[in-house]
Amino acid sequence: MSRVGKEPIVVPEGVKVTILTDEIMFEGPKGKLVSPLLPGIKAELTDKNLVITRENDSGKLPAYHGLCRTLAFNSAMGVLKGFTKQLEIVGVGYRARLDNDKLELNLGYSKPILYTIPDDIEIVLEKQTLITVKGIDKQRVGQEAHRIRSFRKPDPYKLKGIRYVGERLIKKERKAGVSGV
Repeated sequence: MSRVGKEPIVVPEGVKVTILTDEIMFEGPKGKLVSPLLPGIKAELTDKNLVITRENDSGKLPAYHGLCRTLAFNSAMGVLKGFTKQLEIVGVGYRARLDNDKLELNLGYSKPILYTIPDDIEIVLEKQTLITVKGIDKQRVGQEAHRIRSFRKPDPYKLKGIRYVGERLIKKERKAGVSGV
């Protein structure tokens, strides 16, 4: 049996769970999310525990079992607390500015990058060089943080660019055959 899938999900206070045939709906103080139930996977709610089970051990069903349980757990936590990712901008003159529903990024290009913030994502600037991406869907928060990071990935030689807070980067030595500095 899947180690992840067999653990029950303790449904937190304030989260309402509705089980349908092919999905689980979670409703909480932050919003509403739907988690899929793949064919062969079933869910049942007993007291405050949500238990995900599978029909048999054939094919990819054990992997889907763990996947459905993890997606359901992330949905339950998302509607209760939400998720955040932090990005830091490193480089001389690199900065960000928030203007209504647009994020303006000055990253050393000839023109600033204007990024339109999606409706389900909230972006907070704590400093000009620290961006916090917030939302209730873990996958969407990670995707939007990655999209912002992709505008200027960290350079391997000078480590300038946009990186996740706490990301460990390895600086490369200068290229062979280069004279000077």
